[in-house]
Amino acid sequence: MKNVTLKLRGMSCASCAKSIADTINSVPGVHDCSVNFGTEQATVNYDPRKTDLQAIQNAVNAAGYSASPLQEQNLMAGDDDEEKRYRLQESRDLRRKVTVGGIISIVLVIGSLPMMTGLHLPSIPTWLHNPWLQLILTTPVQFWCGYSFYINSWKAFQRHAATMDTLIVLGTSAAYFYSLFATLFPGFFIAQGLMPDVYYETAAIVITLILLGRLFENRAKGQTSEAIRKLIGLQAKTARLIRNGREVDVPIEEVEIGDIVLVRPGEKIPVDGEVIDGTSTIDEAMVTGESIPVQKQPGDEVIGATINKTGSFQFRATRVGKDTVLAQIVQLVQQAQGSKAPIQRLADQVTGWFVPAVIAIAILTFIIWYNFMGNITLALMTTVGVLIIACPCALGLATPTSVMVGTGKGAENGILIKGAESLELAHQIHTIVLDKTGTITQGKPTVTDFVAVNGTVNSNEIKLIQLAASLERNSEHPLAEAVVRYAQSQEVTLANVTDFAAVVGSGVQGIVAHHLVQIGTQRWMEELSINTQALQPDKERLEYLGKTAVWLAVDGEIAGLMGIADAIKPTSTQAIRALQKLGLEVVMLTGDNRRTAASIAREVGIKRVLAEVRPDQKAATVQAIQAEGKIVAMVGDGINDAPALAQADVGIAIGTGTDVAIAASDITLISGDLQAIVTAIQLSRATIYNIRQNLFFAFIYNVAGIPIAAGILFPIFGWLLNPIIAGAAMAFSSVSVVTNALRLRKFQPKTPA
Repeated sequence: MKNVTLKLRGMSCASCAKSIADTINSVPGVHDCSVNFGTEQATVNYDPRKTDLQAIQNAVNAAGYSASPLQEQNLMAGDDDEEKRYRLQESRDLRRKVTVGGIISIVLVIGSLPMMTGLHLPSIPTWLHNPWLQLILTTPVQFWCGYSFYINSWKAFQRHAATMDTLIVLGTSAAYFYSLFATLFPGFFIAQGLMPDVYYETAAIVITLILLGRLFENRAKGQTSEAIRKLIGLQAKTARLIRNGREVDVPIEEVEIGDIVLVRPGEKIPVDGEVIDGTSTIDEAMVTGESIPVQKQPGDEVIGATINKTGSFQFRATRVGKDTVLAQIVQLVQQAQGSKAPIQRLADQVTGWFVPAVIAIAILTFIIWYNFMGNITLALMTTVGVLIIACPCALGLATPTSVMVGTGKGAENGILIKGAESLELAHQIHTIVLDKTGTITQGKPTVTDFVAVNGTVNSNEIKLIQLAASLERNSEHPLAEAVVRYAQSQEVTLANVTDFAAVVGSGVQGIVAHHLVQIGTQRWMEELSINTQALQPDKERLEYLGKTAVWLAVDGEIAGLMGIADAIKPTSTQAIRALQKLGLEVVMLTGDNRRTAASIAREVGIKRVLAEVRPDQKAATVQAIQAEGKIVAMVGDGINDAPALAQADVGIAIGTGTDVAIAASDITLISGDLQAIVTAIQLSRATIYNIRQNLFFAFIYNVAGIPIAAGILFPIFGWLLNPIIAGAAMAFSSVSVVTNALRLRKFQPKTPA
């Protein structure tokens, strides 16, 4: 299977989105398709052996729309500017039509005032309400300003479908052609004792109001993608390369992997790389959210778009173009904005039958009014009002606009949300499971104690350190790195190792200087039948202090004990308390022994601890918590956390961790600060609350609007039957939904009370 994201053009309402989805899903070989009206994107999963991208595009084009593969566009190269130009052109076209339609509508309203009020108004020239003049003025509004409505509705008709454009065309055409008939054949009405009234102003004003609503909606929707534009704007435009001993300024697109880049104080770092010469401090706040500049020296990584603060340095480019951290962030945000939240399914189901139902209601309204009142004019006006007011646009915009703003706001706060489903699930979380090492703690353990069996500091201990560090040098475990660093600080020379083997969740062993050396947990030592009684008091003391006790055995006998401590992150305690104040259960998950884990838990305020859990047991442990009926979020940073992150309802990866963990997660915290979890949950809750507001207003609008337009309040508010009121209400509904979604841009994380 292959996935592709398409940029769509030509949609006017949520019904169009459903029509495109049905069209793409009907292409043989397409497994699944999801169309997002708010972002104007389609996500397609298809079998490349049965169909191809061109066949899918052709199907969309045949349906009256256009599609282009978004993933082939390089946003970092400026294709976002093309999208901006398209929106500006669309806005200019709408502005032109709204201006023409507005001027003509004002003239028509003035000319129609005598008919509308039933009064003789001598200040208004009689020629101004001449039906032939009104016909001449209205025709360009009906067929030039409203051209897109006719084209789109005709294409929908060819597909045996109905959209919002169908409603607009039916409504305004009814008013226009009724008036045209009255203008051409006034005698027909006079013969039946009726006045040959015309309603040209109704058709013109309704079309103008709908176009005005689309103009406001277009502007507002453009603002929802502001986060992506801000991210793209962070990158440097040029890079200063060192080539053949000379400094050369080149466009950032020309930087290749392996190029040597020179960065001076105050300049943006153009691409990702590794420092090879010089030292400096770098402001990484725009990517990580950390306000304190980070010290960099040879061997350290630098991130493109961050700002060099103090010294000059050179670095070797390691990631360029779409592979840079910033480009990947942009891609993740874009994917999230194009995804659908589960809460949107209800709106999608409604729009599927909404338009046909409205047409049926409009026909029924006409029949009832004409039969019971005998007034064809009143029947016509109520029918037009029903058709105009029932636009389902607000329903289609309710969810995606909020998702776009919410995920964009997350990116601004260093929180990458991979999809709308993750954003929605985050507000339902009951339990947060935190991995200890690298999540609650710094993830850089240090050897603080080394106890030999004989209890004295002598050459024997140095020998033991040499044996332990030589063996651990072959391991990638964080505790192993701590042992090696400790040996280096003691200036111990390391020996060669043979027959090295790692026992998952237990320890490592190998032959060092002709000795069998084994390092690991007490449980493993007991499984190996190695007696640890000699150092039990030391082990209990270390664990009481919150340190991890690591056993060292040589030739099958216990030889020493190492105490390893991992400092707690400065913000962990505050973040955990904030999560608890949000009503969440916080659980610590670790492979450490129970006493050490309990000590760390006491310090940060966690009550439930799951200790001595091997890496291969973490996913099962998360599953067991889920079996309690809880929605679980797992937070981790290591490769061994990836299965648990994937198992959890919401996987949250620490951005400073491994690529595997980040890939398996639903949300990534770029800064590695647990406080970002609090922000992510608050943002999720704010976004879902905003979506519910939108859906409520959209549903209420349609549920209340259609009966009112049909005349249910006629005895009290007869003026509400005017289709002009219906047109204004319809335009206002879409604009209000998008405007409400844009309020999320003011979101600020709060400290829970």
